[in-house]
Amino acid sequence: MPIERLSRGFKDISLSFEVNPINNDLITVRNDIAIARAVRNLVLTTPGERLFNPNLGSGVSELLFDNVDEMSASAIHDEIEETLIKYEPRIKLTKVKVEPAYDDNEFNVTIFYDIIGIDALPQQLNFALQSTR
Repeated sequence: MPIERLSRGFKDISLSFEVNPINNDLITVRNDIAIARAVRNLVLTTPGERLFNPNLGSGVSELLFDNVDEMSASAIHDEIEETLIKYEPRIKLTKVKVEPAYDDNEFNVTIFYDIIGIDALPQQLNFALQSTR
């Protein structure tokens, strides 16, 4: 008997809060774009920032004020990995790569993951983490 695969669609509200001129609803983003935004937002959210879910988020922002080196990159890597495994059930995390960029005083993050429930290619999300003053 063949295994039946559950196919799902994912939808979130666009953070631009623009209105669709045809139906006056907020514009939505779907599937891979919605999940990529959710993954990035989870990494950048500080615990306590969400009122009704105070544990949601990662401690990455606190680690950005440490020295830009391999030890800090390793701590950021572990924090991102733990956060995504705990709070994002729509993905299967494949790999997290955090590289210090010494000249720019930042960390370059690449997250590799597969989306669970839809037929999509393996995903890759890139962004830079900098401390804000």
